[in-house]
Amino acid sequence: MTDRHKALFLLVIILAHNLIYPLSTGGGIGPLIFYLIFGTMFVFPVFMLSQRRSEHILITISGVVVFFAGVTNSYTPGTLALPVLYVSVIIYHMTIAVVLVRYIFVSEHILLEVVLTATSLYLIIGSVFTPMYGLIELMQPGSFVSSSGALIDWQLLLYYSYVTLTSVGYGDITPAKYYAQAFASFEAIVGVLYTVILLSRLINAYENERSSQ
Repeated sequence: MTDRHKALFLLVIILAHNLIYPLSTGGGIGPLIFYLIFGTMFVFPVFMLSQRRSEHILITISGVVVFFAGVTNSYTPGTLALPVLYVSVIIYHMTIAVVLVRYIFVSEHILLEVVLTATSLYLIIGSVFTPMYGLIELMQPGSFVSSSGALIDWQLLLYYSYVTLTSVGYGDITPAKYYAQAFASFEAIVGVLYTVILLSRLINAYENERSSQ
C-alpha cells in the first residue's frame, strides 16, 4: 500500500466514523460494530506510518481500552466506563496526532498524501476536544448549555467541537462555566493557528522544491 493510499484510507475511515456514531447509542450489535471500528481505526495507520515501538504499544493499548470501555458504557451507562472512555479516547487521538504531525512536517515534498494527512489531522484535532469537553461536563455538570434544552452528549459535543474549531460559532451550544470557556477558546485558537502554520509549511516546502529543480 502506497503512502497515498494510507492517507486516503485514514481520511475515509475518520469521516465514516463520524457518520456512524448513532450505532453506538442503539441496541443490539450496533455499539459492538461502532467501537470495533473506533478502537482499530487509528491502530493500522500508526503501525504503517511510524516505526516507533512505544507508539505501537500506546495506540494498541488505548484502542483496546476504547473498545471495551465504549461497549461497556453503551450497554451499562452510568458506570465508571464513561470517564475511562473519555481518557482513553484522548490518549488514542493524541498518539495518532503526534504521528501525523511528524509525517507532515518531515516530508520534503508537497504530495497529495501530505495534504490528505493534514486534512485527517485537522479532523482529529476536532475529535480530540470532544472527550475533553465530555470530561469537563462530567466533572462539572452544566458546563455546556444547549439552547434547545437537549441533553449534552457525545454527538452534540462533537458537533460543538467542529463548530468551534472552524470558528463558525452558531451559538446553539454555549460554554457556561470557566473550564468549558477556557478549552473552547483554546480550541478556536488552535484551529486558526493550524491553518496558518500548515499554509506556511506547504508554501515553504513548495519554495524549497522549486529552488532545488
